[in-house]
Amino acid sequence: MSDDVLLSYYGDDFTGSTDVMEALSSGGLPTVLYTGIPDSDQAARFSSCRAVGIAGISRSQPPDWMDRNLPETFGWLKALNARYCHYKTCSTFDSSPTRGSIGRALEIGLQTFGQKRAAMIVGAPQLRRYTCFGQLFAAYRDKVYRIDRHPVMSVHPATPMREADLLMHLARQTDLATACLDPERLGKLLAGRAGATEFPGSDGSEVRCVLIDVYDAASQRATGSILELNHDYLGPFVIGSSGIEYALLESWRESGLVRALEKPVPLEKLERIAVVSGSCSPTTERQIDAALADGFAGIPVDYQALVSGQGVAAVCEAALAAAAAALEAGKSPLLHTARGPESLAAPAGRAVDAIYSEDAAGRALGRILNTLIERYALQRVIVAGGDTSSHALSEMNVFALTLRHPIPETPGSPVCNAYRHDGRVLELALKGGQIGGDDYFIRLRDGALPSG
Repeated sequence: MSDDVLLSYYGDDFTGSTDVMEALSSGGLPTVLYTGIPDSDQAARFSSCRAVGIAGISRSQPPDWMDRNLPETFGWLKALNARYCHYKTCSTFDSSPTRGSIGRALEIGLQTFGQKRAAMIVGAPQLRRYTCFGQLFAAYRDKVYRIDRHPVMSVHPATPMREADLLMHLARQTDLATACLDPERLGKLLAGRAGATEFPGSDGSEVRCVLIDVYDAASQRATGSILELNHDYLGPFVIGSSGIEYALLESWRESGLVRALEKPVPLEKLERIAVVSGSCSPTTERQIDAALADGFAGIPVDYQALVSGQGVAAVCEAALAAAAAALEAGKSPLLHTARGPESLAAPAGRAVDAIYSEDAAGRALGRILNTLIERYALQRVIVAGGDTSSHALSEMNVFALTLRHPIPETPGSPVCNAYRHDGRVLELALKGGQIGGDDYFIRLRDGALPSG
């Protein structure tokens, strides 16, 4: 890798990982995102990149999985000797003690890097995520909600957010002591030129994680300065959303460490693309509805069969045949396991085999999509759903991603260049369930993205 790597990171799911890549690359820091620890040839191919990420799946995994997998990955990232190493969480912070535990990831990170404490930043105004006095707020459509009253995240099917105080939420996942650098303390800290003597834990107390509130552009700029000025005191390991990258980029621009990139080459309008969706978000439901009204071929896929293993082969074969027929007719297939949260109820009497899980649904969609890519030489494909993307991509023969085209009005869902083991490079978008306007799929088919 480059001798001047500024930042390395691990994303707890694939859509979040591309969110970071988009922020960094768009902000002037060339970034490569690997789907696993690369071999020497793969690393050499992207040796000029100044930021390096690994896309992971820890958001959907239990703590014992993290114990087995994160130390090796963190160790590889540490060896890059970047100025910062970021454990990237979702900006909605949805997690639990048994699934995607941010607290356990924090413990492993501190141990791997030998740090006493780490900074945590979750607020990202660019994504309409805000923290104030430790409380998280997130937008949904035209309104901002406290996260425990958010219409989607408060009832998330896997990790519902029922607590807006992030440190209280984190306390259910770790016994490590935490503190918040809230607006009042932030002002005092800045008045003291952001010196470490004013920082939580500088009095000798056992504060192991400091949440820094970010609620507007000014607090984001201040956070970048605080991270840089207190780097030796805090250490390289940081945790939180892509708000970390947005804050650091502000500081790096001022110091001249990053430069503006050229505008991306516009996307070509295509007659047909392929989409797979495992998202049950109302946002994705509207996007599916809009796409079907605009000529996409909707193909329902039995989610319960995929997660139970009961009839999964027949379901996948039928879905693949329907998608192939759509492509041969010049249409874009849109395979979906849900159309909104109410569509996932299990049929009466259907048991779920313990050896299968919801991960199987993402992998099955990935295998279907990979077959379509290979048979029809597809140039552009989309995967919708955070956890779905993480598992689908593992079946798609992809080892690395770079930014192809950002989507400025809905950051966090860029079009990527996907580098495959067979030598092909295709355009791939990984979209979180809540990300994007109603016409997201349509615009990506038609190449209707601003050039900058």
